[in-house]
Amino acid sequence: MLTHNSTRRLGFLALAAAMAATRFGQCGSGWAPPDASWAVFFIAGFYLASQWRWALPTLLVEAVAIDFVAIHYYGVSDYCVTAAYWFIVPAYSLLWLGGAWLGRGYQRVPGDLRRLAVSLTLSVSACFLLTQGSFYWLGNRIAHESIAGWWSNFLSWYGYFMLVTAGYVGLATLGHIAVTGRLPARAHLQTP
Repeated sequence: MLTHNSTRRLGFLALAAAMAATRFGQCGSGWAPPDASWAVFFIAGFYLASQWRWALPTLLVEAVAIDFVAIHYYGVSDYCVTAAYWFIVPAYSLLWLGGAWLGRGYQRVPGDLRRLAVSLTLSVSACFLLTQGSFYWLGNRIAHESIAGWWSNFLSWYGYFMLVTAGYVGLATLGHIAVTGRLPARAHLQTP
């Protein structure tokens, strides 16, 4: 029988593996699914909120390490690695906080799905605004920055990042319901 600690560790390892398996191809391809990193941080925040001192920094280091390996050893473009790259730390932390906020008020009732939608939408939106905005304005990749240009870029990518993250979170929610027979409960993964 699994203990609370071993269940928590297995959950963490599954999330870390999902990020490792998908982060190399940001937008996915015929052989690789889209990057699950944003969903990983949100889901980890939900299930591992009390473990933030080790779990959040470990996932952040993993994300940077994967990017480093992908760029230096697998020929992935470094286009997104600019001075703005380090904004992923607060941006991914916002995703974690969105999941943690959801988990704190979770009651195992259908109304929690509405809270999931609100929490996911707000945290993904904040993360996207921070990463995309910092890249656009601080990344020195855009020749002539403008509000109109930023807004156009924002609209071009926002839906994609929202859809991918929501898709992964939705799959995790359905998987948990299938395994437990009820709406996701975080209590069994977290110590009091």
